Amino acid sequence: MKAARILLVDDDRNFRRVTAANLEKGGYRVDTATDAEDALRHLASVPADLVISDIRMPGKDGLELFRLIQQKYVALPVILITAHATVSAAVDAIKHGAADYLTKPFSREDLQRAVHRALELKRLTDENRELKSTLAKGSGTLVGGSTALRQAVDKLVQAAASDLTILVVGESGTGKELAARLVHLNSTRNKGPFVAVNCSAFPHDLLESELFGHRRGAFTGAVRDHEGRFVRAHGGTLFLDEIGDLPLTLQPKLLRVLEDAEVDPLGASSPVRVDVRLVAATHRDLPSMVDDGTFRRDLYYRLNVIPVTLPPLRERSEDIPELVRHLAARRGHPDLVVDDGVAQKLISYAWPGNVRELDNLVARWVLVAGNRTITEDDLPAEIMRVSAPSAGTLPGLRDQERALIERALAESGQNQSRAAKRLGIPRHVLIYRMRKYGLGSYGSL
Repeated sequence: MKAARILLVDDDRNFRRVTAANLEKGGYRVDTATDAEDALRHLASVPADLVISDIRMPGKDGLELFRLIQQKYVALPVILITAHATVSAAVDAIKHGAADYLTKPFSREDLQRAVHRALELKRLTDENRELKSTLAKGSGTLVGGSTALRQAVDKLVQAAASDLTILVVGESGTGKELAARLVHLNSTRNKGPFVAVNCSAFPHDLLESELFGHRRGAFTGAVRDHEGRFVRAHGGTLFLDEIGDLPLTLQPKLLRVLEDAEVDPLGASSPVRVDVRLVAATHRDLPSMVDDGTFRRDLYYRLNVIPVTLPPLRERSEDIPELVRHLAARRGHPDLVVDDGVAQKLISYAWPGNVRELDNLVARWVLVAGNRTITEDDLPAEIMRVSAPSAGTLPGLRDQERALIERALAESGQNQSRAAKRLGIPRHVLIYRMRKYGLGSYGSL
């Protein structure tokens, strides 16, 4: 992760040198300015993540610099440095949006704490602004009017009103993170942080610290406290993607967080209370993993309070034309046109990569096609190999699929996990198809 960039503004050369050195020891990149005019010139050419400014300076003072920064750089936090005589002015600036103030003389620890708080607040503010902007525009993955998608979206919005844990199940590329963001935005926690972590993206020995945090000195390389994603999400929503990849050794610790609402950072002497709404997601067949002993049964029940299945794109192919228009519009080409032959090929294709695969294709079209109509010459070979079904083909395929499912269930003694293995599909996909064809009792995912 790139180190935050700080602009330090003070007319005292020795103070700038010492304070900049202390900030750099904390891992920050530091630029300096001698007065307000110098600071504004610097900001015009070099972006900063935080400004630290003395109040008493020749020319424009730090308070005037703060007001100018508020006008020109709305999201840029400012920490003011004050002597005792100007504390009241600094407090007044806090009321008008300053991030914090420090009273001279202050320790390196005081400085580091103030900087950490200001940057964390900026991160959360930026994250939520981006979240609301993304959802206001729509991301494409939950766009469409098909019955399967609308049922999933309605269930997500309904579940958002509670604080119950949601388990989103779906193939890769179906929009599981967007589903979690939709829950957050429609919940009472929408003014709090939305924090996402992919459990498969971290080495097992680092994931515990990433989720639950650690204290300085807890292990080699732990040079400072790390709060972890649960603490970052306090008051908001935590999205745990690919929960099926959570190591078995960490599953009891996650279970404890869900049961007791507190985390145990590595090296801490006492737990930390957290108030977090959890949304988990997976493309894996968790019930089969429970049967295999690779996923804890008690944790599965804690996660699977409200199960929501996102349909794969091939199960909602009627949404493809609208999705293409939407994805093209996001890239500045709302008038992208595909001919009828291309549209039929898109609808007939199985889309193993789901909406993510379609999004990549639309991005390619926007890049190379300009304003001309998309024809079959613009389709990749794997889509061109698909033959459009004739009018009488689909019912026969449906009948065959239903018969295969019925046979697999019968031969497996109605055990869904075993039937799914016989068919070579995840259990949640089997249950989705059982719902689709109205086959027996399918329980919960």
